[in-house]
Amino acid sequence: MKINGKTALVTGASSGIGAATAERLVDAGYKVYGTSRRGAETGRRAFEMLSLDVTRDASVEAAVSEMLRVEGRIDLLVNNAGFSVAPAGAEESSIEQARSIFDTNFFGMVRMTRAVVPHMRHRGTGRIINIGSVLGFLPMPYGALYAASKHAIEGYSESLDHELRTWGIRVSVIEPAYMKTQFDAHFLEADSKLDEYRDVRAAVGKRLKEVMAAADRPGVVADVVVQAASAARPKLRYTAGGLANRLRLLRRFAPAAVIDAGIRKDLQLGTTVGALRAMPAHNA
Repeated sequence: MKINGKTALVTGASSGIGAATAERLVDAGYKVYGTSRRGAETGRRAFEMLSLDVTRDASVEAAVSEMLRVEGRIDLLVNNAGFSVAPAGAEESSIEQARSIFDTNFFGMVRMTRAVVPHMRHRGTGRIINIGSVLGFLPMPYGALYAASKHAIEGYSESLDHELRTWGIRVSVIEPAYMKTQFDAHFLEADSKLDEYRDVRAAVGKRLKEVMAAADRPGVVADVVVQAASAARPKLRYTAGGLANRLRLLRRFAPAAVIDAGIRKDLQLGTTVGALRAMPAHNA
């Protein structure tokens, strides 16, 4: 597809996957606007930066309106902004914390989509690419809320793609596995920690740091975003990286019991849980 002259809006572009994606899109020929709640400096980047908080309707509308005022068009929206809670039991996050995760990871994407789609629909063309995760089809223990938000992205994106094709707009989801970014440095701590989960929380957190240290660079995801954005007939789902490809194949073809055992073995849950059961109750 012809790219030169097209514009792209990338949320969460101050670092990591968002920044790498914005850079790759510039290299591909897009005029790119990234966003960040902190409004990072534009001078050191190859793309413009807009201040935007995806959890606030007014902020979303202002950023989209500013881009349309300056450029007159938005051809591609990449919904990347998101965060997670550090590994913890599902019951260790309050309802308020659960709402906060969904407000950014899911409802932030919905806000951005609702702000951009009317313009794309009027023009009869557009692409929306949502950064999901392998956890959107293969949940990880002690990451329930993040996995749930990524499942929501999968369902929303598939429905939306059916709806918007009528107006020449296509929707895709990118599904990376672990990425070597600062994502884990910005984890929120669970706000309702329980002693019962203390040891397993530490063990899973340690394992997560190990695998992220050996993970792919964010450019792997950025390359797939460009592929999806420029495809004449884009797919609904794209995995990003070798591990993500293998996990997608396992989810599709391997028996559920085999996958279940593999997840527990990789996170060393069997040993940890056994050790926990051998401990005296904390309230004894």
